[in-house]
Amino acid sequence: MGPQDILDKLGGQGGQETGLANIQKLFGGNGTQGIVSQLTNAGLGQHVQSWISTGDNKPVSGQQLQQAMDPAALQRMSQQTGMPADQIADHVAQVLPQLIDKATPDGQMPTSDPLSQGASALKGM
Repeated sequence: MGPQDILDKLGGQGGQETGLANIQKLFGGNGTQGIVSQLTNAGLGQHVQSWISTGDNKPVSGQQLQQAMDPAALQRMSQQTGMPADQIADHVAQVLPQLIDKATPDGQMPTSDPLSQGASALKGM
């Protein structure tokens, strides 16, 4: 299953853009910077830096990501999509490293936030 398929699942009837918005909500809703901050605060800074840098992306598990997710947002997403929270976290773990990698093509945080711009973040995936 590719990233776009995963985003479709996470978005439910709203599709990929809703899936992308839902992922952001899981980490506080503050775009790429918010996701990076939440994950860093949860002890996943080395993972995040590997996604931002130009080298290989370090994998992360759904269980690791759940430590950084907003439990209420995860519950809402579970109700919206009909998927269990663990499955959502596993899907996010598959797609998030790629999303952050694509949002930081030069190995740095961008001045504008591609994840907050919706579908444009999906191009080239």
